[in-house]
Amino acid sequence: MTIVTNSLIGFIALLHCYILWFEMFAWTTRGRKVFKKIPKELFEKTKTMAANQGLYNGFLAAGLFWTFFIENAAWKENVALFMLGCIAVAGIFGAFTADKKIFFVQAFPALITISLLIWF
Repeated sequence: MTIVTNSLIGFIALLHCYILWFEMFAWTTRGRKVFKKIPKELFEKTKTMAANQGLYNGFLAAGLFWTFFIENAAWKENVALFMLGCIAVAGIFGAFTADKKIFFVQAFPALITISLLIWF
């Protein structure tokens, strides 16, 4: 993998670490400012659900970080493609079901990185 794809993978992994923090620890505070369409009284009620989602985002980040320690180039690329594919699908689903911005924050960077991995 090139410096560009590795940099994008690192960026996406860090982004998912931020999402983990946001959903697990800042859902009832920062969440209200980010998701303005959600009624304020629902944040406390959905705190556990958001934390669960945050944990899944942490697993996605861990999978991407793992690729930096895989020595076999084919195996490394396959793991990266799988993890990025999961992120892209989650981002597309989120765009359809929650907020269209999720596509641009989550799915779009993953799709760009997938494209670079496949074509270069």
